[in-house]
Amino acid sequence: MKVILLKDVDKIGKKYEVKNVSDGHARNLLIPKGLVKPATDEALEWLEIQKEILRKKAEDDLKKTEGDVSAIDGMEVVILVKVGDEGQLFESINSQKISERLKELGFDIKKTQITLENPIKEIGEFPVKLHFEHNLEAEIKVIVTEEK
Repeated sequence: MKVILLKDVDKIGKKYEVKNVSDGHARNLLIPKGLVKPATDEALEWLEIQKEILRKKAEDDLKKTEGDVSAIDGMEVVILVKVGDEGQLFESINSQKISERLKELGFDIKKTQITLENPIKEIGEFPVKLHFEHNLEAEIKVIVTEEK
């Protein structure tokens, strides 16, 4: 029986693929669980519409991500910290702190998107890479300076 997968199904295929499965497997397990539907002419037309919707959504998402990357690439982010008498920081700057500062500036960047080899423990300027969906990257400059 030819079926359209409505969800990813182990050992059969991915969502929206058309596959051949045994009649019994389809009728007794896959259809009752809502994992597939029979590949009728109407269902195949519906499938093409769904694939087109997904393509448009992916294109829109790519354009939005490219816009975010171009807006943030090369940006200088200043983080103010308390500094001791000998110039040591009272706190290190990690991905979480950079993410919070970017959120304050209006960018929704998660700490997992920030590549920071080691926490920043001194005053200065540091290049930091940001990773986005669609394999896009941006680089910002984190400027750690003393809070007056």
